[in-house]
Amino acid sequence: MQAWRVHENGEPGEVMRLDEVDRPVPGPGQVLLRVRAANINFPDALLCRGQYQIRPPLPFTPGVEICGETEDGRRVIANPALPHGGLAEYVVADEAALLPAPEALDDAEAAALHIGYQTGVFGLHRRAHLQEGETLLVHAAAGGVGSAAVQLGKAAGARVIGVVGGPEKAAVARELGCDLVIDRRTDDIVAAVKEATAGRGADVIYDPVGGDAYAKSAKCVAFEGRIVIVGFASGSVPAPALNHALVKNYSIVGLHWGLYAQKDPASIARCHERLTKLAADGAIKPLISERVPFKDAAAAVQRVADGTTTGRLVVLPDGADR
Repeated sequence: MQAWRVHENGEPGEVMRLDEVDRPVPGPGQVLLRVRAANINFPDALLCRGQYQIRPPLPFTPGVEICGETEDGRRVIANPALPHGGLAEYVVADEAALLPAPEALDDAEAAALHIGYQTGVFGLHRRAHLQEGETLLVHAAAGGVGSAAVQLGKAAGARVIGVVGGPEKAAVARELGCDLVIDRRTDDIVAAVKEATAGRGADVIYDPVGGDAYAKSAKCVAFEGRIVIVGFASGSVPAPALNHALVKNYSIVGLHWGLYAQKDPASIARCHERLTKLAADGAIKPLISERVPFKDAAAAVQRVADGTTTGRLVVLPDGADR
């Protein structure tokens, strides 16, 4: 079979190589899956760079999220077991962690449902306790993680403010349903949020960016607001001023979704049931900006690494339009 593999750490476009390899062999409790669609996540870029919290042995195949097919024909969502990631024709995954792909979504959409949307549900509801009528501020609102948070916020009855970089991404954020879109390149984020909320600020802030985005968040968070930290796509990890959190009376909340698989795996299945219903009702639908032929996977991972994409790029192993 064919698989994209990383033989040395570096930029995805430079270190990913298409190889002919044997199919992976399932271990105890694992199953073999044919990959129907593989969603590209920012962690795939970090894996290539050797900067992710998990460092699989070289050579390895990136791809942490797929829609696949079992040998008995079931369509499922899975996180492949590294080092045999999803940018390949076949993967292995833990059988107990397989989730049924929602009938309302095609393969590419199903592949993009899992990590980003689960992170959104756990971050917004379990950690930040977002309430109907509250104001939610989402950084990188046109990206894969941000677009999921926008849809989930709207589904919860929140007023959603999206922060983006550039007019193209602003248009995408408006199409997603943001009530207000702020272009960080031309607008004053803090002033715009305060004006939109009559000086109160945002009740919940969803931050997958870090760096300057966090600094702006701390200046426009409401009394008893919650800043949810879900990632550092900017490459800069902020150092929060805890005296500021004390004086303004807000919470800084961390969300590492992957820990729930270890600490409370049943919660992931419950969340998937919730997401499946939202998809069936039309309340959420992963934003697939491009369905990428398998031969172009390395370039696609590089584009995600560079932060130039909107929504999700999904790789189709056989090049079919799914």
